[in-house]
Amino acid sequence: MDYNVKNIRNIALAAHGGCGKTALAEAMLLNMKEIDRLGKIVDGNTVMDYSPEEIKRGISISTAISSGEWKDTKINIIDTPGFFDFEGELACGLRAADAVVILVSGKSGVGVGSENAWDYAERKNMPKIIYINDIDDEHANYTQVVNQLKEVFGKSVAPFYVPLKVDNFVTGYVDLIHDRARDFTTKENIPITDPMRAACADIKDQMLEAIAETDEALMDKYFAGEEFTSEEILNAVRKGVENCEITPVMFGSSTHDIGIKGLLNAIKDYFPSPDEAKPEKAINLDTEEEVILEMKDSDPVRLFVFKTISDPFVGKLSIFKVLSGKLTADSTLYNITRDKEEKIGKLYLPKGKKQVETKELIAGDIGCVAKLAVTKTGDTLAAKNDKLEVKKIKLPTPHVKMAIISKEKGDEEKIGSGLAKLREEDPTISYYNDAETRQFILCGVGEQHLEVIQSKLKTRFGVDFTLQEPIVPYREKIKRKVSAEGKHKKQSGGHGQFGHCWIEFEPHEEDDLIFGERVVGGAVPKNYFPAVEKGLRESILHGVLAGYPVVGLKATLFDGSYHPVDSSEMAFKMAAHKAYMKGLADAMPCILEPIGSLKVIVPNDYMGDVIGDINKRRGRIMGMTPVNSKLQEIDAEVPISEMAKYSTDLRSMTQGRGKFEFDFVRYEEAPANVAEKVIADSKFVRNEED
Repeated sequence: MDYNVKNIRNIALAAHGGCGKTALAEAMLLNMKEIDRLGKIVDGNTVMDYSPEEIKRGISISTAISSGEWKDTKINIIDTPGFFDFEGELACGLRAADAVVILVSGKSGVGVGSENAWDYAERKNMPKIIYINDIDDEHANYTQVVNQLKEVFGKSVAPFYVPLKVDNFVTGYVDLIHDRARDFTTKENIPITDPMRAACADIKDQMLEAIAETDEALMDKYFAGEEFTSEEILNAVRKGVENCEITPVMFGSSTHDIGIKGLLNAIKDYFPSPDEAKPEKAINLDTEEEVILEMKDSDPVRLFVFKTISDPFVGKLSIFKVLSGKLTADSTLYNITRDKEEKIGKLYLPKGKKQVETKELIAGDIGCVAKLAVTKTGDTLAAKNDKLEVKKIKLPTPHVKMAIISKEKGDEEKIGSGLAKLREEDPTISYYNDAETRQFILCGVGEQHLEVIQSKLKTRFGVDFTLQEPIVPYREKIKRKVSAEGKHKKQSGGHGQFGHCWIEFEPHEEDDLIFGERVVGGAVPKNYFPAVEKGLRESILHGVLAGYPVVGLKATLFDGSYHPVDSSEMAFKMAAHKAYMKGLADAMPCILEPIGSLKVIVPNDYMGDVIGDINKRRGRIMGMTPVNSKLQEIDAEVPISEMAKYSTDLRSMTQGRGKFEFDFVRYEEAPANVAEKVIADSKFVRNEED
């Protein structure tokens, strides 16, 4: 059908991993007659989880999009991953949505993934519906879960359904909004009996109170004991949901197609259309001012790319949301972010792994286009003279680092090329060559994230490698002032080699070598000064304790001698190196270890465990700051060598609720036991190399 912006709904499905988002998407598509049977995650035949990695692992890894029609309304479904390592995909998916359905397990209750989705929606002021899944399971406890929802998410939570039970099994529900009851087994509406009404009285009163709070006139009627009309209830609910004052709670079973039609009706009736949703913000590139974008069909076309997929058959697919205007196939737009023109060829509607061709897309709709030359996730496309760039997606920083060890020589180039392509799909990937340790470092959000990247590189690009903890880049420094002699003398027939110098070594605050001279009487000719300095600069790349670079060294050439025939620049370089080796060995050399600044945001209940763990890692607590009534930010300084697997350990300690940032700040002297181990390990490595 021909849609307009008013009959489009863009909704994201978000929850903790394993709550059934993909199964719910499957059930919704079945009811919208987009598919003719329910696929199963264990069989690997669902619409949304289609990549080899998702099928192999049985979890969602990437955001997937499909759509269908329900009662003259187009619903774009954005299925987001629930596991922490793929939080970047959640951020991209929710950015394109206008509202979110948060799933909660009827058995285990609120998971941390559902809490994360709620927090993100709250920050974006997005309307929400909570869907309790697997309500027909014998271990499901509706009352307990609703009470938990109210405790965790607050007073906006409003149950719209009350379950009907026979022998502790949920067999149907009473719909409080529409004042009707339905039986799951017969899939028929049934009369509401007096005992049913009595059982629903308390919950219905809570719902009516939440509705009354959306409007003063309704509040007056509520306190006067007057009943609301059906129209008043529906209008109040829609207004309350749109303003995030009411969060309806519904339930059903995705795998058994229970309660899905009611959810689709609620999405259509209560969620806003794209032009009614919270608008996007853009930056005027000329003035750097923030601008609120209005979603109008009549405005010039503007797109925001929120997801990129590398399709093995179509090539690179850019998935976008039309923010204004009407986009037609075979048109030309300008990538404002990259300052490049882009040719728009055929337009498609994403349907999981398939794409359905379409001639045009209107404001508010979601589509995709293949083979854009320069466009990446987060880019804005519009008319060439348009200066409004949509704000970027805020993505999690990849703090987990591992070193890539190739199994075959020459694979490094393939790995780099493959990572560049994977990064187009997943901007939370980063990588770099560490010039000091000569390791290729891969960075991700979590260990599972890195494992998936490793598996994708092997499957798609045929490169195999292992991951190991990166080498810690220690430093060496001296602690006292010394003078040392260096003499290089060699005679082997013909011209010999002679260089002789006395150098004073002392510590100083700056990292780089400071070289000076105070030679008197021409003991060392000036033309050999650069050779001495060069010899020292080459020498400080390897310290005398463990072979790590030396920092904070001041060297002053103050005496020496030369031979008018046998002296040369090379001879003085060698002499400087010998003075360096002697001098530093006597100057109380020490090992410096890198220290990082750690910021951890953690719920109050886990503060003791997290602080204790930081202390075990030789960390120092610098301070604690309340974020809100439930969260604290811990500031600490921790040696980088102690931070391996911290992401996994923090999640284990806080049940996934802790988040952290960690960045290098400085070097400081390592304790004696640590230094001894570093020195011993370096000798073992050198012996192995020999």
